[in-house]
Amino acid sequence: MSGNKNILLITPPFTQLNTPYPATAYLKGYLNTLGRAAQQADLGIEVILKLFSAKGLGTLFAQLEASDAELTDNSYRIYSLRDDYLSTIGPVIRFLQNKNPTLAHRICDRSYLPEAGRFAALEELDWAFGTMGIHDKARHLATLYLEDLGDLIQEAVDPYFGFSRYAERLGRTATHFDELHEALLAPDTYLSQLLQEALAEKLSTCAPSVVCLTVPFPGNLYGALKCGQYLKQNYPHVKVVMGGGFANTELRSLREPRFFDYVDYLCLDDGEAPLKYLLEYLDSQREEPQLKRTYLRTADGHVKYLNGARERDVPQREVGTPDYADLPLHNYLSVIEIVNPMHRLWSDGRWNKLTLAHGCYWGKCSFCDISLDYIKRYEPVTAELLCDRIEEIMAQTEQNGFHFVDEAAPPALMRDLALEILRRKLTVVWWTNIRFEKSFTPDLCRLLKASGCIAVSGGLEVASDRLLERMKKGVTVAQVARVADAFTQAGIMVHAYLMYGFPTQTAQETIDSLEMVRQLFEQGVVQSGFWHRFAMTAHSPVGLHPAAFNVQRIGPDFGGFADNDLYHHDPQGTDHDRFAEGLRKSLFNYMHGVCFEFPLGRWFDFKVPSTSVPPRYIENSLRQVPPEAPRPNAVLTWLGSLPTLNIFEEKRGKQRVQGAELIFYDKKNEWAVEASIPVAEWLLHALPKVLATQPVPYQLEDFRKDFENAGLGTFEAFSASGTWRELRASGLLVV
Repeated sequence: MSGNKNILLITPPFTQLNTPYPATAYLKGYLNTLGRAAQQADLGIEVILKLFSAKGLGTLFAQLEASDAELTDNSYRIYSLRDDYLSTIGPVIRFLQNKNPTLAHRICDRSYLPEAGRFAALEELDWAFGTMGIHDKARHLATLYLEDLGDLIQEAVDPYFGFSRYAERLGRTATHFDELHEALLAPDTYLSQLLQEALAEKLSTCAPSVVCLTVPFPGNLYGALKCGQYLKQNYPHVKVVMGGGFANTELRSLREPRFFDYVDYLCLDDGEAPLKYLLEYLDSQREEPQLKRTYLRTADGHVKYLNGARERDVPQREVGTPDYADLPLHNYLSVIEIVNPMHRLWSDGRWNKLTLAHGCYWGKCSFCDISLDYIKRYEPVTAELLCDRIEEIMAQTEQNGFHFVDEAAPPALMRDLALEILRRKLTVVWWTNIRFEKSFTPDLCRLLKASGCIAVSGGLEVASDRLLERMKKGVTVAQVARVADAFTQAGIMVHAYLMYGFPTQTAQETIDSLEMVRQLFEQGVVQSGFWHRFAMTAHSPVGLHPAAFNVQRIGPDFGGFADNDLYHHDPQGTDHDRFAEGLRKSLFNYMHGVCFEFPLGRWFDFKVPSTSVPPRYIENSLRQVPPEAPRPNAVLTWLGSLPTLNIFEEKRGKQRVQGAELIFYDKKNEWAVEASIPVAEWLLHALPKVLATQPVPYQLEDFRKDFENAGLGTFEAFSASGTWRELRASGLLVV
């Protein structure tokens, strides 16, 4: 079905500098399946490139010169060095776009870039420069250079500015619309003028009749509403639709009519079906009551929610392949804001975004918004379809990096995807979020690494078995340690999400959690981490049933707009905020392999209890691997090359005995496995069947039957032999 609407999909400022947020690409891919043409734009990167140019900075400095604003010493230093900034900004931006790589040498000699306040921390970062290559070091210095300018902009030009969040404070816990409305009616800032300029350029080329604004985070809300404001003032005939993660979590109870001064419709949850039916309605092919999960304002000024569509949501197999057309993929900036190895992946490099499965296969964590559709409705797709989409996206973007944006990627689907990637001989680099399931065996982790996995992040959260059980995480600290070790041993980086302040958490449990984290880093099984303060949300089990978790909700009062972040009182817990700085500081050092010997109390400026965790708890957990038999449907796969057979004779006493060896070549070495001649000859014909590139997976049970049918003895005896152990260590995986 095709319609007569020109559709423009917009990501408003600001989300990421290094890669486009995927929502518009997802929707464009789906609209392609309907035969509806759509264009898309990332106004975030476009505004950044307008601002951080010789022309953009020239206007900014001219405005400062004409104003009588008093500047701090740091901002005045930047203003005084304006000629240096104007002459360097173009080359630096091209360098960060990977278009001007040789500039790294000049940046690193510290005589090219003007430096202000952000560079003061460099003395503390010498440890990083010892391990960073020249281009990484230069990108970090260039990022500090941009952040200096960002500080000036925030102080003197637009207090709402932030590289990955714009006016985020206005969108956070915005239970009332008053402050946002007041900000939107205030005179335009230089930044909002650039936003309107970029939007006007898109409107002139696209001439849309429908504009869709995605708002994934609070830091996109103000920019989206400024876009809506501009459209309403200058293009009143254009219908403005809003959706995205912020709407799905914060605006489910919307009652504020003034919101619709800026948009016409607000859609909740997965956008494919609501947008399809809204477009049908605008094409006079559907009645208004038959819209799906859509808010609007009626003629008498009331907010109305419509969800009369009988059709179900679009199955994941029918949503199409994300389409990145129209986005300036080569203009994004690879920055290094901080040297946390996992956080770098968020800001460094171009990553295509793709989803393995809709929702979360676990869906039980008590702090998570499991009552919402994007988590509770679990719907995976096949590995074959995922690889089809991967190949389509790589052909379009010429990039083979993928960030699978799942809530928690399912281990079974990850296995199948890895096998399919290897069968198709694709070169893919990917990372994702996981649960620390015991399903992630050392063999599965090695398979994932072979398919291109470079990093995983997962929730260790409180690192306390009592609280993990209360959270319904379904893991223990010991299990997390063993799974993290399996990933690490396979060469996959592990990032741990850490949490403090969960209801009823005591000071003792916080210190014990810190000790667990210390031991995990000391043992080298986790390479990256970040402490988050627990936040109670309206759609989580804790927010829905606070009494069950021994806390009291104390606000905020709902004022008709956002309803998600909740204030609470924890009478059984401790004063969690006191621990924030000590947790941050200790983790910073642990990530860099230092200060493991420090007493935990040294990180805090107040007295804390001694840890009750045994000093070798993690080390002992890694040794105590519970035995586990392979699943009946386990697949056997061989990651190596096929061998050649060498028959040889050797003297044993007075006799000469024949033996055999299989000679293998890998990317680095030549090596051999000895076996009896019958077993070696059988393996020569059996290994091709289990190659990772075979079109059909080979079951371990079939391999067992083939071995025993060949009259070579019992498989149990063979699996205890040195031949089997050597093959297993060299890439024969049971997954």
